[in-house]
Amino acid sequence: MRYLVALNEHRHFGRAALACHITQPALSNALRALEGEFGVLIVKRGRTFAGLTAEGEAVFATAQRMLQEQELLRQRLNNEAAQPSGRLRLASVPTAMPILSRFAIALQMRHPGIMPTVISMSSLEIETALDSMSLDLALGYTDRTRRVRNVSLAVWPQCTERYYLVQRIDEPVPDPGTKGWRLGPPMPWAEAGALPLCLLTPDMHNRAIVDQAFEAAGVLVTPAMETNSIHTLARSVGAGALASVLPGAALELLRHDASFEARPLVEPLLQTPLGFMTHNSDRVSRALQAAIELMQDEAWLRELPPMTEFEQPA
Repeated sequence: MRYLVALNEHRHFGRAALACHITQPALSNALRALEGEFGVLIVKRGRTFAGLTAEGEAVFATAQRMLQEQELLRQRLNNEAAQPSGRLRLASVPTAMPILSRFAIALQMRHPGIMPTVISMSSLEIETALDSMSLDLALGYTDRTRRVRNVSLAVWPQCTERYYLVQRIDEPVPDPGTKGWRLGPPMPWAEAGALPLCLLTPDMHNRAIVDQAFEAAGVLVTPAMETNSIHTLARSVGAGALASVLPGAALELLRHDASFEARPLVEPLLQTPLGFMTHNSDRVSRALQAAIELMQDEAWLRELPPMTEFEQPA
């Protein structure tokens, strides 16, 4: 069952075997044995992994529940209430990774027995992973997720994302407030739309948010470059030829670099809520409960990256 979950996650036989610390033939043989036990075809096979069959999806869903129950039992038997431990799988939309990274570090420092795994995912990937219980906790766009069908989630608002036009400047002057990049005067979205821009790819929800803001400002933008990496966005600006639109939390990537200027985007003033989400369940591991308690702690909210506005815990 664990091998099946790994294969579905990595979408590749070799990478799934590596993650399970076994050889690829051993993984393939185990999955064939599982198919023989149930008498159905579970994995679509070709030259590469082609997905799960309808029967395989049913087996996968059961495997997820079995592994979750196993982890809950393990934590109940081994943990002391004051010392939660175990693995926690955390994910964030790319633009909020600086926030999730800080959260994971704060969680691990408060509870050394917890081992967070931090990954970047698109909004759709997060919703799918939460629904299948392959993620414990995710940071994403709460307004979008609440509109998604058939996904029952518990949501904790954290902060409001605001947007900035970021570009390289010729005469770097460190801003004492940021200890790096300079905070410039506000810029209308329509003015920003006339610049050569590097933006996230259209499959990213953040790109939809940015496109809607440009549309509200009456401009149709064709970017000079697209990427699904927030780090590539920052580096494209560092090359000097392009500008980009970054949310406040992502400005953390430019810390200590005085060669950038960030200008708040206005007309319209765009504010997007971000929050933590979990699968809505009354069976929560002690490690996840410890994470929920941390996210509701106002002391944690004050540790958010500069240029983000936190919300009071619900």
